[in-house]
Amino acid sequence: MSAAVDIIQIVVTIMGLGVAAQVLADRLRVPSVVFLILAGVLVGPEGLGLITPAIFGDALQAIVGLSVAIIVFEGAFHLRIDRIRGAQRETLRLITFGAVGSLVATALVVHYVLGTPWDLAFLVGALLVATGPTVITPIMSVVPVRERVASTLETEGVVNDVTAAILAIVMFEYVLLGSQGLPTLVREFALRFGLGIAVGATVAGVLWYVLRYGTQAVENAPQNARLMVLVSSLTMYGIAEVLGAALGAAEAGIAAVATGGFILGNADIPYRDTIEQFKGDVSLLVISFVFITLASLLSLEDLLGLGAGGLVAVVLIAAVIRPAVVLLSTVGDRLTLRERLFVSALGPRGIIPASVATLFALELQSTNPAAATTLVGTVFLVIFVTVVFEGGLARHIAQALDVIPMRTIIVGGGRVGRELAERLERRGEEVVIIERKQAVVEELRQAGFTVHSGDGTDQDVLETAGIGNAKIAAVATRDDDVNLLVGQLARNTYDVETVVARVNEPSNLDAFEDIDIEAISTSMSVAWSMDNVIERPGISQWMRELDQDGDVQEVEVSSNEHAGKTVAELTDELPEGCHLALISRDGTNRLPHADDRVEMGDHLTFIGHRAAVSDAISYCTS
Repeated sequence: MSAAVDIIQIVVTIMGLGVAAQVLADRLRVPSVVFLILAGVLVGPEGLGLITPAIFGDALQAIVGLSVAIIVFEGAFHLRIDRIRGAQRETLRLITFGAVGSLVATALVVHYVLGTPWDLAFLVGALLVATGPTVITPIMSVVPVRERVASTLETEGVVNDVTAAILAIVMFEYVLLGSQGLPTLVREFALRFGLGIAVGATVAGVLWYVLRYGTQAVENAPQNARLMVLVSSLTMYGIAEVLGAALGAAEAGIAAVATGGFILGNADIPYRDTIEQFKGDVSLLVISFVFITLASLLSLEDLLGLGAGGLVAVVLIAAVIRPAVVLLSTVGDRLTLRERLFVSALGPRGIIPASVATLFALELQSTNPAAATTLVGTVFLVIFVTVVFEGGLARHIAQALDVIPMRTIIVGGGRVGRELAERLERRGEEVVIIERKQAVVEELRQAGFTVHSGDGTDQDVLETAGIGNAKIAAVATRDDDVNLLVGQLARNTYDVETVVARVNEPSNLDAFEDIDIEAISTSMSVAWSMDNVIERPGISQWMRELDQDGDVQEVEVSSNEHAGKTVAELTDELPEGCHLALISRDGTNRLPHADDRVEMGDHLTFIGHRAAVSDAISYCTS
């Protein structure tokens, strides 16, 4: 009875700590892995002694194995094949050649610095390929870099989560079977991997058929779908492990859940949104179990046993190998040098290395305890150092490298908001749309827009979208009350430079103007456009043509290099196809004359072909 009480105490403690760590991480906007590891050390045998994993006995390996199955399944489920196909060549190089380079270089460091055998060094290298969305996504939510930078980091994390799990199987086979020769290693790995793929694909195929054709008429279909997907991940793992044990090919389960998760994640299945939400909640609990269990298994003596070599290895992995791999992989014109340096400085490891390392260490414990200690200690040290320092300093690094752009926040993703976003993005603005309706969110994301799902009147949603770093806030919903509230928040709470709002009812214009919001009446705008067609057809036609391949942009003179020049001198330096149309100074506008001098703080309006105007803006702000 005592053992049962102890197990209940441990499970309840772990789950409670896991939820608390997630809530605290969300509040502080840092990866939850930091608090999970600290919690595990605090309540483990080296700390308060509240958790003693030995109480689970031989069942601990099976429990961790099932937990890893859910974690790997979820990672593979989020690996969309269209995301890989749509990735830029720099990102593709990062998740292919970059992953291989990281594996080999990390193995070299672990072998020569820590003196580990080659097989164990490559196992550690394989596990540390993963960066993972569970540590990258929280960082990206508080560091509002450009979409191309965030997309590169997030795609790398999602893909390399699965890549690391598969590579780790290969390396683990080598650790177990390397002494039996290469032919045996290849045969055993092919058997495990092939068995895993076959089981995962079969279970995923059956589940797809049942979800598509067998659950539609059931009243609780969404709930049943969630449960079936969860059970299927465990079924894949269990069948593969049982068959593998019968055939002498253990550890086929990871390949099975990776295969099944990838197939289902890219299949057309119903209730996808509710399935993903449910899986996320379950994954949180099993991630809590794995991380806290891993941390409680750590011994301070084992970590100290790594000595100075452990710290040197971590520094080389994070500060030398990661930058070298990223800088070589991302050569091209998609990312600027500063953005590439930021990506290279951000490579925190997380869930997959910890969970798979725990599983392998438990299996090695009886046959090679020294290898198990080195494996867990090295992986844990890299995870903790990279998450704490890279995750904690990410915003400061971004600010130092000046890769956080001033954003335009658009609240409302309907026709008006979408059209505005298209226009602004064509001009090179960094646009983020906030939209409440999930169907519209998905539609906008498929169209390539950066969208945050939520209520624009919620300050947490606004802050997550990056309003603290916004120069423009445009409110374009059909509800004037919502537009007024959001505009007031943007103006008074976040001090956004330019706040413009759609006003659906002309009688509400005064309310917007009273709080210094640029109000655009929908009815008046349409009437103005129609009047242009009637009274000024030539100008109206010209404006429509300009909208196709031309542009009008305004820029502030902020460089002494351009201040003091005459309009004639500045015009001679402008690219062909661009003209200076207006000079604004101290609230007054004037047409430029050749002998006028440009002063610091002047606002210059350029008109012409889109590319030429863009070059002129770049020239005047350089």
